[in-house]
Formats: sequence, structure tokens, C-alpha cells
Amino acid sequence: MADVTTTDEFTAGPLTAGQVACLGAYITAIVLWTVAEYLNYNRSHAKKHQTHAHTEAAELEGKALLELNGGAAHVDVEASSVDAAAVQPSTPTPGIDAAGKANYAWTSSAFYRCLTLEEDALLASREALRSAVEFGTILVWFYVADRTQLIAPGTKTYTRDVLLFIFLVLTAVAGGYSLKQHRPLVLHRTQTEEWKGWMQVLFLLYHYYNAKEIYNAIRVFIAAYVWMTGFGNFSYYYRTADFGVGRFFQMMWRLNFLVLFCCLVLNNSYMLYYICPMHTLFTIMVYGALAIGSRYNKSDTAIWLKIAACFATVFVFWELKFVFYTIWRPFMFLVGYTDPRRPGGDRMYEWFFRSSLDRYIWIYGMMCAFMHPKIEKFLQAVDTMEVKRRRVTRAVLIGLFCSIGYAWYHFVYCLPKVEYNKVHPYTSWIPITVFFMLRNLTPQMRTFSMGLYGWLGCITLETYIGQFHTWLLSKRPDGQPIYLLTLLPGYPLLNFAVVTALYVALSHRLFLTTGTLKDAVVPHDDNRLLLRNGLMMVAVAGAAACFGFLMVEARTMLGVV
Repeated sequence: MADVTTTDEFTAGPLTAGQVACLGAYITAIVLWTVAEYLNYNRSHAKKHQTHAHTEAAELEGKALLELNGGAAHVDVEASSVDAAAVQPSTPTPGIDAAGKANYAWTSSAFYRCLTLEEDALLASREALRSAVEFGTILVWFYVADRTQLIAPGTKTYTRDVLLFIFLVLTAVAGGYSLKQHRPLVLHRTQTEEWKGWMQVLFLLYHYYNAKEIYNAIRVFIAAYVWMTGFGNFSYYYRTADFGVGRFFQMMWRLNFLVLFCCLVLNNSYMLYYICPMHTLFTIMVYGALAIGSRYNKSDTAIWLKIAACFATVFVFWELKFVFYTIWRPFMFLVGYTDPRRPGGDRMYEWFFRSSLDRYIWIYGMMCAFMHPKIEKFLQAVDTMEVKRRRVTRAVLIGLFCSIGYAWYHFVYCLPKVEYNKVHPYTSWIPITVFFMLRNLTPQMRTFSMGLYGWLGCITLETYIGQFHTWLLSKRPDGQPIYLLTLLPGYPLLNFAVVTALYVALSHRLFLTTGTLKDAVVPHDDNRLLLRNGLMMVAVAGAAACFGFLMVEARTMLGVV
């Protein structure tokens, strides 16, 4: 991490076509959402008025009957009102024609119908429009915080005591108040989310305090994330054989939707958020490994051959550097990066360096997923042993894994940064294996997990991306986040508490809004609808880009600063 200097220049950079296009899309979303909310208010108000009118009519009728029959009649006013409100005229489902068949014409899409201010479409899309506006508002905040002079940045100061205190207190709270109990399965989803959560906390504290002394640990944590990419995706595809393009594009949306708009709004390179391209690449490689020749996936031999092919592919692509550069050079617009504070040098270096550090661990994740039933069966066999034998076996396993972990720590982890990076690709599997074996050694340890860390583990992507612009600050396009967001100058701990609460809340909202928009745009099982929506997104993006380009050119010609 670069050091802060008093001569560093704060700049938002020139206005770009992407920023203008995003602003236009944001304003459009606000207008459509406002209209949708207005229509919803009118409809709700009309329903209440209609219900009230029915109630008054029923009461008058009841009074007349009472007067007529001497008070003997009984009218169920509430039931009458409910029945009247329940009978509403039906409206055609969006995207369905009069014959009840799916309509894939562009004019039947919710997006087109919203643009034409069709009432039913606006009401049906109200939640998606609200999510789009909320998503855009958070990005506006990112820009205000990180690209304007409205908020002065703070400098980083590392105190080991504070970092450890924060992590230990958070762990104590998570363990004391958010323990969850579930089935004692090995490496189940709740446990891996917890794993991601506590690693993410340390990863973020490392960035916030510039804690260079735990650099090697952070490298292991990132390797564990990539290991989970291999483990989780292999488990899903191997178990479900769901190689549909809908599922694939939902994954791509999850990994890249937020980062795409951060790049556009803040004029950053994709590689600034290197975790995203790295996980995207390895997710695609896991998908390809199992999707190609998927009919052979039930054969153990075929799976091992595929894993061997993955190792061979990685060896050729990364160990032979010229092959890597030859393949990726046409994609320099995606993976090229230069730190503006350190101009010059190889624009491909960052991508090669980052991806090469964890080039093998995703394959090891696939291996662990494939061997998972056997690992689970072994641990369950230990659980059912006679008491004395079980204790001895567990003691031996604990001693074995602790010895392996200590040897790795002594001979590998304690190496200086540069030397450690050289051996990391070949040794990161050791601490990962030691951890998950010890973590799952007994049914009691497998049964409980910390819900707070599990919740944080669900939003690791959003907290990773969001930290650049609302917890930390870079104050220039493509800059590394070397500053702190400072809302309470002179009160570092109080400021930490306030900005952390804001940052985590925004990350959670980004997680929810991204999911809502994904559900609205990327269907899982309808490939024709997916194709139509994809073509529409390309067309709209192209039109928005042209609009942005023309506006920037007009601004330049008019000499507007």
C-alpha cells in the first residue's frame, strides 16, 4: 500500500461517456420509480375509498333492516367488505399474450412497457425500480465521498493492539450472541460462510490500518476464498448437473454487476478490483471443466482426468509467462492496470501477479469437493468409534495437523513477503487443509457456527468492492485506497465506528439490490427470455454510451469545464 503524501493530487478525472450514461440511467430510474409509487398510492387509496364506501353502504342497509325488523337482523359488515375488496378485475400477466403463451417480443418486456409508462408494468416492476434507484443512490454516494472535496480524507495509522482488540471483541460477540445450531455436516454452507466472514474482517482491518505485518496471512485468506470458488462450484455442478446458461449468467451477474458500475461511475479499471476478475476466471474454468464432457462426470476416472487437465492448463498458461501474455494481450482493455501514483511499467503485471498467486488452489478446491463424501465418511467413522479409541484417534489427528501447521508456519509463513510469494502458490493448500480438518473434527464443532460472521460472509463481495469508496478512499481514478473516510475528524475510534456502520449497511443493501435486479433481468430456466433480455441490455447500453459520448463531445466543444 502506498504511503500518503501531502503532495498527492486529489482529482475526479475528466467527465466520461460512461459517467454521463450512468447519470442518465439513474435519472430515468428515479422518474419511473416515482411514477410507479404514485400509481401505487393512487390504486391503494382508491381501494381504501372503495372499501370504505362498501362499508358505509352495508351499515346503512343494516340500519334499515334493524328499523324494519325491530333490531332482529344481523349484517356481517366486515365480511361483506372483504368480499367486495377481494373481487378485483384480472389483468394479463406481463410477457403473456392473450392466448396464454409466452411473448418474447421486445415490446412485451417490462423494461419497454415501463418506458412507455404502462401502468400495470410500472406497478409490477415497482420493487425492481426501487432497487435500481437505491443502487444508483449508493453509487452517487461513492462518487461524492471518493471523487469530490466535500469529505476530507484521513490517513492510516497502524496499531496492532487496536486491530487485535476489534477482531477479538467482534469474535466474542459473534460467539456469545449469534451461535447457530444445524446438522453436523462437514464443510456445510453455514460453516463456509462463517469462514469467509471472519477472514473478511481481518482482510478489511488489514486494509484499514495498513497492517503490513499480516500480509502473508491475508494471502492465505485470499487463497481460501479462491479454494471455496473451486469447492462450491464443483459441488453444485457435480451434484445438480445444472450447466444451463441461465445459472451461468446469474453467477456472472453476481460477480460483476456491481463492479461494472463502479468502474463506469468512478472511471476505474476492472483490475483495480482484482478479486472480481480472478474469481470470474476461476469460476468459468470450473464450469468449463465439468460442462465439457458432462456425461462422463459420474466416472471417477473421468473426474480425475479433468482435474489433471486443469493442472496441465494452469501450468502452461502461468508457468510459461509468454503464453499468458499472448492469450491475455487482446484483453488488455479488461485486465490492464497502471497505478496513477506509480505510472509506467507493465500494464499486464498486476493481472499476472494476482492470478498466478492462486492459480492452483481452485483446482485443490475441486479435489476437496470431489473427495468430500469420503472425508465426511471418515470423520463420521471416527465419531462412531468406541470412546477410548475415538479419543486416541482424535488426539493423533490433532497432533498430526498441528504439527503440519506448525511446520508450515515456521518454514513458509515466516518468510519475508517477496520470498513467501514465490512459494505461496504451491503451499497455500496446507493451512487451508489444516483449518478445515480441525474445524470439522468433532460433531459438536460441525454443529455450531457464528451467525454474525456467517452474515458477513454472505456480503464479502460487496464489502470488498465497497471498501474502496466508502470506508477507504482513493481520491482519484484507478488509485489505490490509501486514505480513510473521515466523518469525525480528530476522533479516530468514533469515526471508525460510524463509517464502519455506514459501510456495512450500504454493503448489505448492495447485496440485496443486486439480487433483486438479477431476479428481474436474468431468468434461470428460460433461455429465450434470457437472450431477449441480453440483447436488450446490449442495445440499451449502446444507446446510453452513444448519448454519453455525444454529451461529452458537446461539452468539450462548448468549452464547459
